[in-house]
Amino acid sequence: MKTCLVVDDSKVIRKVARHILETLNFRVEEAGDGQEALNRCTVAAPDVVLLDWNMPVMSGMEFLRALGNSAVSPRPKVVFCTTENGIGHIRAAIDAGADEYVMKPFDRETLQSKLSLVGVA
Repeated sequence: MKTCLVVDDSKVIRKVARHILETLNFRVEEAGDGQEALNRCTVAAPDVVLLDWNMPVMSGMEFLRALGNSAVSPRPKVVFCTTENGIGHIRAAIDAGADEYVMKPFDRETLQSKLSLVGVA
């Protein structure tokens, strides 16, 4: 069973994402910010990280950079999941190491499509 780490400071978003991911047969873990996510990845790397952009403690972009500089192996696929929809934001996320990008709010079909694109669904 594939694992997904849902990283978002919103408990509601984490709950919605968990429900969708579990219907797609993922084992789901949660983190409320980038630092917590990095700590979890260091202990056991998930197959994919569903990552929010704006969070306290460590933002999604800061997490991506830290993950890239870490010894986490194998490196999980990262799908940015955010309300930031400008082409500049999307380019910055991809340049920082994100594998794919999904807009909030998202539904099961959209998320499944993005997970397929990165090779984990």
